[in-house]
Amino acid sequence: MAAIKNIGILTSGGDSPGMNAAIRAVVRTGIYHGIDIYGIRRGYQGMIEGDIFKMETTDVSNIIQRGGTILKTARSNDFMTMEGMEKAYGQLNKHKIEALVLIGGDGTFRGAVDFFEKYTIPAVGIPGTIDKDLAGTDFTIGFDTAVNTAVEAIDKIRDTAEAHDRLFIIEVMGRDAGYIALNSGLACGAEDILIPEQVTNIEDVLNRIDSDERRKKTVHIIVVAEGDDYGGAKEFYAIIKERFPLLDVRSCVLGHIQRGGSPSFADRILASRLGYAAVNALRTGNTQVMAGIINGGIVFTPFKNVIKGDSPINSDMLEMIAILSK
Repeated sequence: MAAIKNIGILTSGGDSPGMNAAIRAVVRTGIYHGIDIYGIRRGYQGMIEGDIFKMETTDVSNIIQRGGTILKTARSNDFMTMEGMEKAYGQLNKHKIEALVLIGGDGTFRGAVDFFEKYTIPAVGIPGTIDKDLAGTDFTIGFDTAVNTAVEAIDKIRDTAEAHDRLFIIEVMGRDAGYIALNSGLACGAEDILIPEQVTNIEDVLNRIDSDERRKKTVHIIVVAEGDDYGGAKEFYAIIKERFPLLDVRSCVLGHIQRGGSPSFADRILASRLGYAAVNALRTGNTQVMAGIINGGIVFTPFKNVIKGDSPINSDMLEMIAILSK
């Protein structure tokens, strides 16, 4: 494989804390090895429109601690069409971009599969998503920060719940995966944690609330992922108030507060390692893969296995949560 001289980098889909640290690592690793790095703004849509610029070391100064992404991000319906992919390919040729680093989640890599099968451009993905819903890695960039944000918020809500003897339903992000709910709920001692990976038995939830009321346990925290089969905080509020009309119930949707903020130490290190690894993978001809971390080591998983695989919930963790919430 001929030495790559120009690499494009983009961030796509939902932003996650640590994306900037990954961008920084890609740019500085590439430049160190004599490779020109081109930033592509607004993901695949920016690729189609030619919103592309050459990046220098100074472009990534003082960004490792910043949330969001300096390259902006967007979802692109145009990229799902043959016409859109053809325009994107034309723009890459125009800027003489020979390979790509893609930072994003499941949707980013799904979009990559069709494009790269048609045009065979070398590419390496970096998992940037707060949901931690990708196979091929133990952690994704942004997950640790998002969980810590949720934990801080839930701890504060428990304080006011204690003050008023209230039941709180707290909705966290996780349309298809319950890792944020599971980990933040466990860390905060939630009485119930409801996630998409498990079918919710609403009667069990209501019976636990009734049991707490009978034994004078006046505070009850329910953490629910937005993708739970019964819905989010709003739906559970209605169900609980119907069964317990006299109970003091409040709901809170944490929403996009979980996406923002300065990345944690863990996310900065993870992003730096994966950005560095992505460039070196392209240099050695390892392409059409996502760089991940498993058991502390860097691994590379083909895009198709990343999006077709899953990251199953640990059964021991579910059992532990059931015991500790009693």
